Amino acid sequence: MSESTIEKSFAVSRERYAEVGVDVERALSTLKSVSLSLHCWQGDDVIGFEPASGSLNSGGLQVTGQYPGRARTIEELRQDLAKAFSLIPGRHRLNLHAIYGDFGGKLVERDSLEPDHFRSWVAWAEEMKLKLDFNPTCFAHPFASSGWTLSHPEKKIRRFWIDHVKCCRRIAAFFGRELRTFCLHNIWIPDGSKDAPVDRWTPRARLKESLDEIFETEYSPTTIKDSLECKLFGLGSESYVVGSHELYLGYALTKRKMLCLDLGHFHPTESVADKLSAVLQFCPEILLHLSRPVRWDSDHVVILNDDLRSVAEEIVRGGALGKVHLATDFFDASINRVGAWIVGARATLKALLLALLQPLAKLIELEKNGDFFGRLALLEELKTLPAGAIWDYHCLSLDVPPGSEWLKEVALYEKSVLSRRQPDQD
Repeated sequence: MSESTIEKSFAVSRERYAEVGVDVERALSTLKSVSLSLHCWQGDDVIGFEPASGSLNSGGLQVTGQYPGRARTIEELRQDLAKAFSLIPGRHRLNLHAIYGDFGGKLVERDSLEPDHFRSWVAWAEEMKLKLDFNPTCFAHPFASSGWTLSHPEKKIRRFWIDHVKCCRRIAAFFGRELRTFCLHNIWIPDGSKDAPVDRWTPRARLKESLDEIFETEYSPTTIKDSLECKLFGLGSESYVVGSHELYLGYALTKRKMLCLDLGHFHPTESVADKLSAVLQFCPEILLHLSRPVRWDSDHVVILNDDLRSVAEEIVRGGALGKVHLATDFFDASINRVGAWIVGARATLKALLLALLQPLAKLIELEKNGDFFGRLALLEELKTLPAGAIWDYHCLSLDVPPGSEWLKEVALYEKSVLSRRQPDQD
């Protein structure tokens, strides 16, 4: 598609949206200000760079597929990330897990991690003009083999994980200071049980005590923002999860932390979009992990489906773009991993664009006047307005391939880079 064709289509589409009261230029200006936090673990199937690590499948996680081209080193992962970022319009962030440190081939226990193990990531982020976010890795380790970490009944193991998260907060604060912005630090743990426990109280009391100790050290909110990620169930914790939505919501409210809502961590009939206007009445900010569950929390690649569109609409309608931090969180080893990043990120940005292209004032006026037919009819008409031309122009203006042009870039990268990597040996 030629540049002139895109510009002509954009001009016509802008007029169509103007007819229903939408300022397209304003919508695009807002979209350009959005920064997604792209997760590093899609690139290597959540393996990381520890010389010896535990099984990923311990602790409620499972990655399926053996598509060739997995990143095996820091250099390969950064190369893949750079390619992905080059095909996503806008300026975004990178989200790291603790197992992705630059360990130089040495075994560094997780309760002994230091900022120096991530200094090369800061240098790379500065070169790429990116900001960094961070997560403790409370899984894939012998001390997580039971499925319990911060609420573990053994004090020794609990101490290990408390110290690990403390280390991670120091690293997150280091990121914030070095990159001169806040670092989102998110805690997720797999703790729970496969069958229904008799004592649900004690593990949750232990978790609260662990969190209290972790947060004893205070950092400036200009360098680190802490969040807690709840879950309904996981592999091996189908009947009981210690860090439930209610527990973390209560903790976040009383301790002034952020709540993290993952689109895959609730019952299939629950709407995460509906929770936003409720939680944000009390929490100043929240973190959203964007995933796509298929019958369960299966972490499929994010696509432009109704769930994602509903979330984007709620954020925009509530004027909450400055209160909601958006981070992708999925892992699919059955397809091109770089392409998966791009599909998920572009789908998220498209969802936000569609929400920004709604005539919000007009819709609210119809609703206030009780004209529910008019509201319904206008929402239906919006579905077939030419948003695709607006998106193509947005990509073109940010020097990113529009439409499906980016697929050629991924295909060429797979042929010249990914296909030359040796397959993993069993």
